[in-house]
Amino acid sequence: MPRNTPAKLEVRNAVPADVPQIVRLIGEVYVGVENYTPSMIRGQINNFPDGQFVVIMDGEVAGYCASSRIDEAVALAPHDWEAISGNGYGSRHDPTGDWLYGIEMVVSQKQRGLRIGRRLYEARRGLVERLELKGVVFGGRMPGYARAHRRRKDRVETPQDYVEGVAEGKLRDTTLGFQMKNGFQAIGVLENYLPEDEPSGGHAVHMVWRNPYIDPDEQREFRVQRGVRGVRLATVQLQARTVKTFEEFIANVEYFVDVAADYDSDFVVFPELFTLSLLSYETKKLTPMQAIDRLSEHTEPLVEALSTLALAYNVNIIGGSHPTRTPDRDIQNVAYVCLRDGSVHAQEKIHPTPDEAYWWNIKGGDDVGVIQTDCGPIGVLICYDSEFPELARRLVDEGAQIIFTPFCTDSRQGYMRVRYCSQARAIENQCFVVLSGNVGNLPGVDNMDIQYAQSCILTPCDFPFARDGIAAEASENIETLTIADVNLDDLTWARAEGTVRNLSDRRFDLYRIDWSKAPRAAPAPPHGHHRPNRAPGGG
Repeated sequence: MPRNTPAKLEVRNAVPADVPQIVRLIGEVYVGVENYTPSMIRGQINNFPDGQFVVIMDGEVAGYCASSRIDEAVALAPHDWEAISGNGYGSRHDPTGDWLYGIEMVVSQKQRGLRIGRRLYEARRGLVERLELKGVVFGGRMPGYARAHRRRKDRVETPQDYVEGVAEGKLRDTTLGFQMKNGFQAIGVLENYLPEDEPSGGHAVHMVWRNPYIDPDEQREFRVQRGVRGVRLATVQLQARTVKTFEEFIANVEYFVDVAADYDSDFVVFPELFTLSLLSYETKKLTPMQAIDRLSEHTEPLVEALSTLALAYNVNIIGGSHPTRTPDRDIQNVAYVCLRDGSVHAQEKIHPTPDEAYWWNIKGGDDVGVIQTDCGPIGVLICYDSEFPELARRLVDEGAQIIFTPFCTDSRQGYMRVRYCSQARAIENQCFVVLSGNVGNLPGVDNMDIQYAQSCILTPCDFPFARDGIAAEASENIETLTIADVNLDDLTWARAEGTVRNLSDRRFDLYRIDWSKAPRAAPAPPHGHHRPNRAPGGG
């Protein structure tokens, strides 16, 4: 009797859990070439989940292709890889685009003979037919060109000559020939498409496959469906209060988690440095550095308690921020995100304020990245970080639609810096931004002598959203929980068909953000700066 055995090979859409294997595969195939970062692959997947495919062989990723939808006027015009791919993040994706653009195709060299590349091309064509797009377009490599151009005998003068020679069978190029055998037609050469592709001379062949089920002369118009992907957001404006034990502090936190859960919230966010209340039961006066050291001792029990609450109340908790001593003995200001599936994620503050660096010697983190949740990818920018637009843009390129901003400010001026910058981040990135701040005071605890906050949930400014770009906001300087429902599909519509389209209208041909891997140095103490022993939050 024949046995039932599991499939050895599977073609499916890529998911964020595949990212490490995809990056490893690309590194193995393109040796000596700068690889994608994990955040780029996450961006490709999050920006257009239907357009990314993997081939799984015996549980391992053996092939990957990345795609996005692009408008015909862009896809068929001269372009380069950086511009068309949104700098590798797939952030140029246009949900109303009528062509599927191939950003990347990579196949394991260990799995030859299984037609993995052909299977990936078939997956793309199947998607085009299902979405009724006009076809597939991409810049194809021609790795034999540079060598043919250097030859003295039968020298190929131009990239176009080389393409014509391969098409006529006079020259052999395994990559270009494979694409032509798979039904792709060369419509020209994209000069300086990818300068680092030296075997191709930095150029690419402009390749297309046309959907045979679509009339090429028919003018097609795609519209974004205004569906509902509702998310309920809760932001805590927390009153600073003295506590006698760690358990009493957690009980105060649990109260707001409980209330947010009673309202069926998907997320609840607490303020920056909300754990400073734990210093209120210290028996002796501590210097700023002693206080931070003492707070860092609570990191492990704090994270354990927040994770337990997230599971028990079925709500995703953005745990404000907490001073944490890292393995290299530095102190960083870290937001712990405890999800209701039991996972825990950390996002460090990238930019300490001058006072944080001076009085507490807090060091800046080195990276920001999206956190995958059951409501989609999110990002966290702690207070001052909201005032650096490059960070939010990085998160949105990775697919974030909601950015949480815990803050701690002692004056209206400091608060308004965070507020205005967060509203700008919501507009320029067409995303939601959620602010949560502290109020009240704690005599004897540095940084908690006075507080100013008006926590809020901000939106882009366009027709689907609140008139003034505010979904909800708390009254100033009182303890409360503020809740609002937002629709993620409104963001998709605004990005594709809104009055302004900040993301898609970027000039990719003129500028981009390159993220350095080098750790950032801590800010120097302010010149001639002498103040009492307090480290005011200033946003």
